Amino acid sequence: MRNFLSDKIVNIKPSGIRKFFDLVSEMDDVISLGVGEPDFETPWHIRDEGIYSFEKGRTFYTSNSGLKDLKKEICNYLLRRFNLMYNFTNEVLVTVGGSEAIDVGMRAVINPGDEVIIPQPSYVSYEPCAVLADAKPVIVNLKPENEFRLTADELRAVITDKTKLLILPYPNNPTGAIMETHNLEEIAKVIIENDILVMSDEIYAELTYKNKHVSIASIDGMRERTILINGFSKSYAMTGWRLGYACAPAPIIKQMTKIHQYAIMCAPTISQYAGVEALKHGDGDVAMMRDAYNQRRRFLLKEFKDMNIPCFEPFGAFYVFPCIKEFGMTSEEFATRLLQAEKVATVPGTAFGDSGEGYLRISYAYSIENLRVAMERFRRFIDKLRVQQK
Repeated sequence: MRNFLSDKIVNIKPSGIRKFFDLVSEMDDVISLGVGEPDFETPWHIRDEGIYSFEKGRTFYTSNSGLKDLKKEICNYLLRRFNLMYNFTNEVLVTVGGSEAIDVGMRAVINPGDEVIIPQPSYVSYEPCAVLADAKPVIVNLKPENEFRLTADELRAVITDKTKLLILPYPNNPTGAIMETHNLEEIAKVIIENDILVMSDEIYAELTYKNKHVSIASIDGMRERTILINGFSKSYAMTGWRLGYACAPAPIIKQMTKIHQYAIMCAPTISQYAGVEALKHGDGDVAMMRDAYNQRRRFLLKEFKDMNIPCFEPFGAFYVFPCIKEFGMTSEEFATRLLQAEKVATVPGTAFGDSGEGYLRISYAYSIENLRVAMERFRRFIDKLRVQQK
């Protein structure tokens, strides 16, 4: 059977997140802090629109690029929230989640042998999608002393004449790091000087706790060389609706739509109608969820400080990335032993790249009650480890 399989696919590692998710599914009484999925239900008015659309028989294909009304609302939203202007007719593609947008975006611009710069730790899909597009991934290991931000010097050091694309994953999964305007301006200079493209994954754009999110596409000279990725999963608690989008210059969107046309046809119709409702009337829901996440974020930071576990302060997404190097274990060993001993599921930092070694990703997209119990178990676990080390 091995002879029938693609070498490229066989050599791609399975997701480290899903590995622990599968372990948890086989255990009882586990508190899982591993999956980046909001614990909120999709707001009722959004669900109601989906139900209404189903009842009205809106079960047909839409155009390949998406419902016109949804594309218009995406453009209205980006202008209202981030001062970004796109033409709904040819600069927007509605996709099956942000993940599909990442995949088709890479395939639309990459030729075999092109280099894709990927800062890590970062979302698990970037590197495999680059490989699937026949690119060479070039990894930049982000540093905690820089708050896991990509610096202009780090970027400049890895650019070659084969560099085609930079992945810019902010607000960041798994670290919660953000890029502020001055950081983006420094990066933009390097990008423009070297004439490369950027894929800016902004799926957590609404979940920031310091300053309002700034898109690199809003920096002078960057709109025409940016593929902006966003979606509905995180901000509107719509993970299962599988709805995302990409915005980019028309020639790029045209080629992305071609791939989407043959592989997918169109995003789910009912989800698209629900997306229109989310963008029109969902700002209050987003603000409510953001406030709840911020409360949980502050709670976890205090807990880790009290436990004397180093953890830089994240200002985006809904993750913390505590350092567990003092215990002399790999991240995977620590996460496995924590799960077995205290039934608390986290994700090893190495699931997001080698530079994640010595860290855990802990999601706070869970109730404060679950977080409180999980931290009690976590504290008990490390207290025992520290006694054993004496």
